[in-house]
Amino acid sequence: MNAAQTKKVKMNLFEVIAEPNRRKIIDFLRINPRTVNEIVEFSKLSQPGVSKHLKILREAGLVTIIKESQSRIYHLQGQPLKEIDNWLEPYREYWSEKLDALEQFLNEEEE
Repeated sequence: MNAAQTKKVKMNLFEVIAEPNRRKIIDFLRINPRTVNEIVEFSKLSQPGVSKHLKILREAGLVTIIKESQSRIYHLQGQPLKEIDNWLEPYREYWSEKLDALEQFLNEEEE
């Protein structure tokens, strides 16, 4: 993957996980690697629909495929999610400060 392709994938990561069915698949794969049929059964989507979402997740680097005999097993790759975690960090700090200030205010009101 060249630099332009890598940048495109990174720019689209939020869009990739914004879709509810893809988040549902990510959550399901977080527990265990799964076959397409298991994902279809869990998600209640059609097989072509699941395959479309898995392709997008694979292109974003969020899932990999391992072939085991006749099956393809999809595995979650959490590393790309680190980018989102890093992006969220300043907001966690922001809200932590606000909640600390609220707690201090409420404690002062009690006294």
